[in-house]
Amino acid sequence: MFLVLLLIAWPLAELFVIVKVAEAIGVLLTLALLIVTWPLGSWAIRSQGRQAWTRLAVAISERRPPAREVLDGALILIGGLLMMLPGFITDALGVLLLLPPTRALVRIAALRNVESSMIVRAARFTTRPRGPQDVESTATDIDAPRLRP
Repeated sequence: MFLVLLLIAWPLAELFVIVKVAEAIGVLLTLALLIVTWPLGSWAIRSQGRQAWTRLAVAISERRPPAREVLDGALILIGGLLMMLPGFITDALGVLLLLPPTRALVRIAALRNVESSMIVRAARFTTRPRGPQDVESTATDIDAPRLRP
């Protein structure tokens, strides 16, 4: 339900912001801003993605878990893709994901969410029985019925 509401509300919010910006600065300048952010997002993915890839290679060569580097790379990719989408809200979110201080805050929140969901899944896995169990070893095999040719 939330996803459906988001898919309907997001484009409407983007259109509302685009109209308000066009009223404030003019239609041509608004269109120019919307068009310029696409190459900026592409450039950000290439440049910051290359840096994230280098940090990932260093983490692997130092034999330490590259979780931070992998998550940074994913957030950079998402931020660049958001900037490539038309709209000022997506551009703002994309810029926030591309800036290292705000990306670090998002990374911390994402890691907490992943860790807590992994703990919940592990607890569910260990407490749920997996069907009938034969603790006393009293089970016997039953011959399979013969199939007719």
